[in-house]
Amino acid sequence: MSYSISEVAKLLNVTPYTIRYYDKEGLFPMVKRVNGIRVFEDQDFPWLRMLNCLKNINMPIKKIKEYVDLALQGDETLQQRYQLILEQEQSIEKQMQELVYYKKQIDFKKAYYEKAIEAGTEEAVKDWPNPKATLEVDTLPEEENHVNGIAPI
Repeated sequence: MSYSISEVAKLLNVTPYTIRYYDKEGLFPMVKRVNGIRVFEDQDFPWLRMLNCLKNINMPIKKIKEYVDLALQGDETLQQRYQLILEQEQSIEKQMQELVYYKKQIDFKKAYYEKAIEAGTEEAVKDWPNPKATLEVDTLPEEENHVNGIAPI
């Protein structure tokens, strides 16, 4: 089956402009043209999924282009492509750790508001967080002082 740029854009949840930009950057060298127009086929989707993945994990376009160029060179670049993927995996791992860190802060703030709403006032949680200067994630009193199954507040 054949797909237009608009159809591919919709499937990838990007704009047609993005697909055209990727085309301009040379990220679709394997996709055929009919009368100068890109026509995507079913067999193009593994490639499209990989490019979409690389974009969504914040790989810079320059690096994606490097990956594309290496792929075009064939088996002699397997190790180089593998290395690019390993580097991106490390980047993802770092992003995931950062997100876990920030999720803890969001969880704290969510609990803060839940307690304040339940009490009808922020006065009930005025000692949250600890007022000392730190960039450590705020923790819930239950996490800090949970003793004998009884949590404060």
